Amino acid sequence: MAFLLRRCSKLSLRNAFMNTHSDSAARLRILPSTSCMFDEAVEIKLSGLTPQQHVQLQSNLRDDKGVVFKATATYQADEKGEVDVSRHPSLGGTYTGVEPMGLFWSMRPDVPHSKVVKRDASSPVHYHIEASSGGEVLAKETNERHFTCPGVRRAPVREGRIRGTLFTPPGEGTFPGIIDLYTLGGGICEPRAALLASEGFVVLALAYYGYQDLPKKVKKFDLKYFEEAIAFLQRLPEVQRNGIGVLSLSKGAELALSMASFLANISAIVCINGCNANVLIPLHYKDMVIPPLTFSAKNLDTTKPGILDVRDVLDDPMAKENLATVIPIERASCRLLFVVSEDDRNWNSAYYAEQACNRLKEHGRTNYEVVSYPKAGHFLEVPYMPHHPSGIHPAVGKEVAFGGEPKVHADAQVDAWRRVQEFFRKHLQGLSGPLKSSL
Repeated sequence: MAFLLRRCSKLSLRNAFMNTHSDSAARLRILPSTSCMFDEAVEIKLSGLTPQQHVQLQSNLRDDKGVVFKATATYQADEKGEVDVSRHPSLGGTYTGVEPMGLFWSMRPDVPHSKVVKRDASSPVHYHIEASSGGEVLAKETNERHFTCPGVRRAPVREGRIRGTLFTPPGEGTFPGIIDLYTLGGGICEPRAALLASEGFVVLALAYYGYQDLPKKVKKFDLKYFEEAIAFLQRLPEVQRNGIGVLSLSKGAELALSMASFLANISAIVCINGCNANVLIPLHYKDMVIPPLTFSAKNLDTTKPGILDVRDVLDDPMAKENLATVIPIERASCRLLFVVSEDDRNWNSAYYAEQACNRLKEHGRTNYEVVSYPKAGHFLEVPYMPHHPSGIHPAVGKEVAFGGEPKVHADAQVDAWRRVQEFFRKHLQGLSGPLKSSL
């Protein structure tokens, strides 16, 4: 089904090749189309140049907060007067070397510490690409990158206490359901929810505080809220009844592990850079309370002027005095995928995943797997999303480092996204094997 949806996407979004700039013989093309899904790679080609001519390529986008992100690269045309970004190296700019999607993942914001904000994923993001030489614009074009394939429905959710956005695939029949839990800050991540819906899943991007009329500050988290979200999703006629999946990141991943430990009707969880203990805020469920893991300000460090390194601020959850904060993940009967960035500066994700797996192993559980990415940072997003190395931390109130080397981080995002989809296809749809290419 996912393959058919993506095929529909490709056919419906495909446009004619790019127009040439009226004042230049140079031609800039985006292939196979100027419209595509956000997680699809494109080829950028220039022709009509002078052999060996140096040319600058620039890409930019403006996000929903008005922040402009830009990437630049310098190329030298070959003997035919052509530049193929998929084959020719960038000689300088925000990236170097042969990087077919470098003009996308290497973007940097004009407002420091910003990350790309996309509030409504039913509309595309426009990447404006321009070629120039000697200060003269030679050609330009726009790549329209979509989060939803044709027919995906987006609906705001206000059901009892539940707040979020629901994405439903096109077509009849039932689909596996997924809850998407984003990081601390209480918002939602519509782009990845919409992209998963385009792969044949009903996805609820669930807010859990600080969103719309939800409390902006919370003194506790109650798992009953997430239990209500599961019930809401499984009541939908479009959703299969054989258990849902949860896609999670950071604080959301910690909550997802708690859901797996105490709540029913969960079949598969992806935990991206989470913690194996309850952090910051007490967690309640019926008569059970898991206290928050404490932190030590003496472990606070500074990486660059004005940027804090909070990686080692939390106390060790495995210390005897902190064991009550550890999530009893051995109670989980669902499948678990731990996705780990080894250069996560938000907290020590690699250590927390190791401890969670050790606990599962000690209890004879084999329902887990781990994938780890050296030199990747905290915010593992969907493919080609610009790297977010630092930003305001909602719990700290100041700029902190999130880690990651841009090129390695970008590659990790592509690989992790493939693994996430394969994991859900296998454990929610009962399909195995690699994803079929939509190209």
